[in-house]
This record gives sequence, structure tokens and C-alpha cells, in this order.
Amino acid sequence: MEPLKPARRNVKKDNRNTTGYLFISPFLLGFFTLTIFPILYSLYLSFTDYDLMGTPSWIGLDNYVRMFTDDPTFWKSMKVTFFYAGIAVPIRLVFALLVAMALNKIVEMVGLYRTLLYLPSVVGGSIAVSIMWRQLFGNEGAVNSILGALGLPTHSWLGDPDTAIWTLIVLYGWQFGSSMLIFLAGLRNIPKTYYEASSVDGAGPVKQFFIITIPLLTPVILFNTIMQVIQGFMAFTPSFVVTNGGPVNSTLLYVLYMYQRAFEYFDMGYASAMAWVMLVIIAIFTALIFKSSPHWVHYESDNK
Repeated sequence: MEPLKPARRNVKKDNRNTTGYLFISPFLLGFFTLTIFPILYSLYLSFTDYDLMGTPSWIGLDNYVRMFTDDPTFWKSMKVTFFYAGIAVPIRLVFALLVAMALNKIVEMVGLYRTLLYLPSVVGGSIAVSIMWRQLFGNEGAVNSILGALGLPTHSWLGDPDTAIWTLIVLYGWQFGSSMLIFLAGLRNIPKTYYEASSVDGAGPVKQFFIITIPLLTPVILFNTIMQVIQGFMAFTPSFVVTNGGPVNSTLLYVLYMYQRAFEYFDMGYASAMAWVMLVIIAIFTALIFKSSPHWVHYESDNK
């Protein structure tokens, strides 16, 4: 009977594997049908001429060639997106860190303050908030009403190409809640004994910030930076609802232009090619950030 024991173990092991695959089958089905297949299909469409109505027609690299050589709007949207992400992401990160440091000093009712400050991130990307933002900065909006009441000159914030993009940047910076919570969690993990020991040595708050807080918070800064860079390049709703890319394409973010090519011009093949170009751009920036991290990110294990 002893030679049969391994066979029984194999049968039990096979049964456990089958049960495990059955439990994860809904996820696997959704992952392959709703994620992997659309990704691969969009890659195929990027090499085709497809108007959403007929059959995709293979045209090779024509979409990419046209994108880089014969589409000035593409380069305009790229320029606007780089400016938007380059300004909005640092503003959000700095503001989130400052608010997190302030909350870290609060002992009483910190949960209430944390919840209230996180609310803009919950509703900030919604259509309703974008509409509110458009009304806020409109010609007859609250901002101009306050300026007029104070005797200051009013301005067409959304109608001026020089200021329209800044209204979107302010909206992006206002949604700092998620980054703030991550920074706050990182600050809570820094031992207070470090600050007490440095105070004994005569270090003030500013010096403590640069020699203790920032170095020990660099892993969190790395994570937040990568996440916010991705979100910055993928921003869509504010540009679509608040300004619709105007005036004169001054707020035409990359994803909004990609949406226009796909669903207004019915050029899905070209839009798919744009999506893959953006994927490459985000991958390059993420790789560069990771590549630079050994020079400025410090982990506890590095000192062991």
C-alpha cells in the first residue's frame, strides 16, 4: 500500500490547484478580456486606419509618421501637457508635504482634519467639481466677484490663453489629499527620538527638516512622485470640462486631444498610436526616476 501514498498526495495537490484556479478564475477572466486583450488590440489598431465604423485597414507606421511629421496639434498638446505636469506635479507634492507636516503636529481631532483635507481628492476629479471650477473662474464667477468687491480689476481667467492653463494647475494642486495621506503615514514612521537627539545637538526645525525629515521620507517621495507624474500626464477631465482645450488650444492636454481624434474625428487608429506614444513617454520618465533614485533615496536597510 505504501507506493500508493505519493499518488494520493498528488491527487490532493491537483485538487487544491484546481480549487485555487476556480477561485481566481473571475479575476483571470476579467484581466485577460478587459485588460490584456484591449491593450493588444489597441497596439494592432495603432498600425491601422480605423474610423470605428468599418474594418481596420493595415497602414503600417503611417499613423506614427503623420504624428511626428505632419500634425502640429500633436506637438502643441505635448507642449501643453509637459508644462502642465511640470508645474502642477511639484506644486501638489510640495503642498501635500507641508499640509502633512502640519497635521503631524496636531494631536487632537487629527482624524477630522485628515478627512476634511482628503475630500477634494475624492471629488476633485469628478465632472461636477470641474463644472464648479468653470463657474468659479468664469467672467461672472466668484473669483471675479471677490476681486470686484475689493476694488481690484477682474480678468477673463478661462478666456485668456496665458491664465487658462493656470486654473487647471490650481485645480490639480487642490486635489492633494491622497499624496498628503501618504506623506503623513511616512512622517508618523519617523522616530521622534531622532528629532529629540538633534535638538540636544542644537539643530533647529529647518535643519531637522533637511537632515532628518527629507532623507527618511525619500522612499515616500519617490512613490508619490511616480504616481503624480503618471496622473499628471493622464489628466483629462479638467481640460475637457473646464476649458475644452481652449482658448486657442492653450489647455489642450494630450489625453484630451487623443479623445478628440478617437471620438470626434473618428480616427481610432491614430488615437491608439497616440496612446502608445504616451505609454512610452510615461515609461521613460518612470525609468529615469527609478534610475536616479539610488542617488537620493535612502532606505533603512542601506545602513545595515
